[in-house]
Amino acid sequence: MIDNILLTATCVYTYNQDTLISNASGFFFERHKRLYLVTSRHVLIDEESHHHPDRISIELHTEADNLVQCIGFSILLYKEGKAIWVQGEDGGGDVDVAVIEIDRNSLPESAVYKAFTEEHLQYSQDQVPVGSPLAVVGFPLGFHDTLHHFPVVRHAIVASSYGLRFQGKGYFLTDGRMHRGSSGAPVAMRVNDLKGKAADIPWLLLGIHSGRMDMQTRDVEQDEFLGLNCTWYADILLTLTE
Repeated sequence: MIDNILLTATCVYTYNQDTLISNASGFFFERHKRLYLVTSRHVLIDEESHHHPDRISIELHTEADNLVQCIGFSILLYKEGKAIWVQGEDGGGDVDVAVIEIDRNSLPESAVYKAFTEEHLQYSQDQVPVGSPLAVVGFPLGFHDTLHHFPVVRHAIVASSYGLRFQGKGYFLTDGRMHRGSSGAPVAMRVNDLKGKAADIPWLLLGIHSGRMDMQTRDVEQDEFLGLNCTWYADILLTLTE
């Protein structure tokens, strides 16, 4: 039996015209009957590394009974010179999260996917103590089930006090082994008490994986990476999809 959380995630390929630049992770979010692709902002543009794709492509399953069948779905990132995505910002500065609205009418009628909803964001901070096990559903280094076009799930735990903005930023920390390509992956915690339509995906959506956190004072010759990661709080999606 397929866990529906696997159908929420998709590989995001970035292009400059027809040249493939990179791959990352993304997932579907639904609100007010509108569908969005969520990923990290730096997947779509990153001034520091001169990353400026003009389009992305995602993978979509097209047959519920044959998950081998999949197509690529291309999305232009600019319209009349303006970016089509909405990116996050709060009192602490830029938030490394962006959303792109997807026109459902442009998708194949048989498209097979699942989307997180507002109900997957409704929980108390007491439900997420330090050390809670998490799933990060994505495409590390582009690795995935290339036959069935499914992501892989990496294990992590909550590594900072959930609900607090770590060092004043809009994220919390996770402890887990992450790689490039995981940027934009949903970070979720399994639960058993979701009701209604939300129970179709029995996971709380806690955040969006951004990247590894490193110390500026770390001795690169003597000290390993901390193995900690920045995960932006998922409630930013309520602002970006308002």
